[in-house]
Amino acid sequence: MSTADEPEAFFTVDGDRFVPGPMAQGPWGATVSGHIVGGLLGWAIEREQTDSQLQPTRLTVDLLRPTFMEPVQIRTTVRREGKRIKVVDAEILQRDDVVSRASAVLLRRSEHPEGQVWSQPVTMPPLPDDSVAPAPTMPFLLWAYGSTGAVGTLGGTSVEWEQEGFQKFAWVREIRPLIADVEMTPFTRVALAGDVTSALTHWGTGGLRYINADFTISLSRLPIGDHIGLAAHAHHGDAGIASGAATLFDEHGPIGSSIAVALGQPADAFRPPPHIGLN
Repeated sequence: MSTADEPEAFFTVDGDRFVPGPMAQGPWGATVSGHIVGGLLGWAIEREQTDSQLQPTRLTVDLLRPTFMEPVQIRTTVRREGKRIKVVDAEILQRDDVVSRASAVLLRRSEHPEGQVWSQPVTMPPLPDDSVAPAPTMPFLLWAYGSTGAVGTLGGTSVEWEQEGFQKFAWVREIRPLIADVEMTPFTRVALAGDVTSALTHWGTGGLRYINADFTISLSRLPIGDHIGLAAHAHHGDAGIASGAATLFDEHGPIGSSIAVALGQPADAFRPPPHIGLN
């Protein structure tokens, strides 16, 4: 149960089942948001981490079927466990079907090599002022940036991301637990944010006309702080198929990359419920 100090979680636990609450609903009908699905898979994989020096460095989430607003179960499998690498798979099951799955690679931290490696410089807008956000009636806070530069608009995806000729950015902060009475970890936080890659990179002058089929995040380090930033780098599309790429940030700088592939949708398919707060 949520309290006055803790907003309602996306999931509650009922035995071996995870029960989605109303805030888990996404913008593509009466189904659980890919944002929430990715976070749940990331959380399940992280539970298999028994060595603190093994860092989650890659997470790929496949959204195989719609996840209805009904209880789900989770199954994890360790595929490899070596001295420097561990590979873990996870599946979400509903109605006896696998509705989504993930694969993750964990690598052992070690001494960092000397030398400099080229990378495209990217600067995120400053962190948003969350004190001006309304009471936590949204599933999470998403500040969109584009046409207004460093100012940003809370939930203002159509305001910021439908304008041609501007690089798009987002700052995301989770404001409610993923699972009731379970602490949010840095990896869970970035796993939740990974799904935003699709909307950020595929939203255009006609609105959001693509539904994501998967996303992948790769990390050089885990995020510090509550905010996850995304800077769009590319959108490529043809014959109803799109690929988008972004750089991931925390408040101290870049932490990795993300990509998302998606399928074209009819103009009226994207219907965010009021609680999502996108405009």
